[in-house]
Amino acid sequence: VLRWWPPFLLSGIRVLEVADDWRSARVELRRRWYSANYVGTNFGGSLFAMADPFWMSLVMETLGRDYIVWDKAAEIEFVKAVREPVTVEFQVDPAAIAELRAATADGARVLRWFETEIRTAAGETVARVRKQLHVRRKRGK
Repeated sequence: VLRWWPPFLLSGIRVLEVADDWRSARVELRRRWYSANYVGTNFGGSLFAMADPFWMSLVMETLGRDYIVWDKAAEIEFVKAVREPVTVEFQVDPAAIAELRAATADGARVLRWFETEIRTAAGETVARVRKQLHVRRKRGK
């Protein structure tokens, strides 16, 4: 479904892979004439959009239906402007999931940051993205 999500299609963003167990994902951005910025490089909004929904979705699916997961905050640091395709990979750390389960066992709300880098095919960092998630176990679970 994410491969055909209109905000991605219109930005040159392609979801290349989402693991069956929702513990990883890989996303690509190819600059198009309609998604370039004023100086012809990858538009910063598209760089952010390619990373935006994934931490919340991956963590929510990994934790399961007994948890509430929301985006709380986000940061992006633009490191290098490029015209070439870029990718971002997400890997959900099992230790982070165990930490969230333990911290929310009594119904407490937890805020936790997740980070990833957007890179070129040569491995150069283009941007660093941080997402803060709000996680809580559902009441009565």
